[in-house]
Amino acid sequence: MAGWRLPTELVSWVTQLSPVLHGRLAWRLLPLLTGMLFAQGRRTVASWLRGGELGDDFRRYYYFLGSLGRNVKYVAFALLRRAVEVIQPGERVLLGLDDTPTPRYGPKVEGAGIHHNPTPGPADQQFLYGHLWVTLAWVVRHPRWGTIGLPLRALLYVRRKQIALLPKRYGVAFQTKLEMAAELVEWFVTWLHFLGKTVWVVADGAYAKRPFLKRMLAAGVVVVSRLRKDAALRSLPEPERVRPGQPKKRGRKPKYGTKAISLAKRAAHRHGWQTADFVLYGKTVTKTFKTFLATYAPVGGLLRVVLVREDYGWVAFFCTNPEATVAQILEAYADRAAIEQDFHDLKEVHGAGQQQVRHYWANVAVYHLNLWLHTLIELWAWDRPHEQLCDRSQSPWDDAKRRPSHADRRNALRRSCLSAEMQAAGRRQRLSPKFQTLLRRLVKLVV
Repeated sequence: MAGWRLPTELVSWVTQLSPVLHGRLAWRLLPLLTGMLFAQGRRTVASWLRGGELGDDFRRYYYFLGSLGRNVKYVAFALLRRAVEVIQPGERVLLGLDDTPTPRYGPKVEGAGIHHNPTPGPADQQFLYGHLWVTLAWVVRHPRWGTIGLPLRALLYVRRKQIALLPKRYGVAFQTKLEMAAELVEWFVTWLHFLGKTVWVVADGAYAKRPFLKRMLAAGVVVVSRLRKDAALRSLPEPERVRPGQPKKRGRKPKYGTKAISLAKRAAHRHGWQTADFVLYGKTVTKTFKTFLATYAPVGGLLRVVLVREDYGWVAFFCTNPEATVAQILEAYADRAAIEQDFHDLKEVHGAGQQQVRHYWANVAVYHLNLWLHTLIELWAWDRPHEQLCDRSQSPWDDAKRRPSHADRRNALRRSCLSAEMQAAGRRQRLSPKFQTLLRRLVKLVV
């Protein structure tokens, strides 16, 4: 079993995640997450087991992944409860939603298929073989470090023709990415309804379609996203004019106006532009914008449109809350970059997609374990000072005040665990100052 000494609060959080699992398996979550933290090299499950010194019981841990994959939504909710305790949400809770692929290899990987490659690279590979994950993250504002994404839960998108290749006993039915995105947000709203907060979700323009928007409006969620330049917008419905003594018209009032709105013409018109300062991507910038109300069939009625003039042209955004301000809309969409940064850290720092498991539920489990370890590290580092999280004294060319990256926070957690081990060893047997200096230098080399 793993011998590393994790911080007390981290052990407490992981212990609170375990009760939703089977009683005979729940205790395995803590040593497995510990092994993930200290894994080296390619982040396969085997490297996790080596990092936690769990190799003697490797078969049971592989079986544990299958059980964990079937219960990820319950563990994710328990983690969300812990996050709410550490980070007190404001009046508005902002969610980030997007999908990302993880390349895989081999014909026996369940749920894998050919998907569009969002980052083709120099080889210009338009498609890749692997898994596609529709992921939900809670986007929060740190008082010193800006916007941070806390990934919580994901759904594995499997193409319709590949669903038939999965065993029927899995109970996996085909869902589009829009349906998966709506299910994730509804899960969040259902579990956190007791907070009484307004939930906003910011997503890419690919999710700004009727199947997703309709379910979000029914759940009381405000959606912010990009708007197509050729969107079929309509004017506001004209108020009904009733003459004295004339009876009112029967039937429902119209939801859409009679005039079509061309975004290109609105953007080309010289009048109506305004200028203001906004805090976007951690910096104060000046933007030239134009805003107005319109009606849109996919939304089912009224929405607020914001046109922003950039050096390369103009872009359009929308919000399903017509009373939202321009600052709220632009800042919310800028904060969507947090989930993109999460995808980078999950793949580059934690090695998401490298685990080399074939079973469907095992793949679901290992991806969520990467999500949860990422979030646990962020929660652990939330209130810690900059000096404890990163030391750039050995890198004078770097900006010493730059905010610590996720890799810096992970390394700080590893250093904390190693320091606890050294202190425990020093209490059992006093170490010479020379040996203590050597150990500290060794810790710097390791993390």
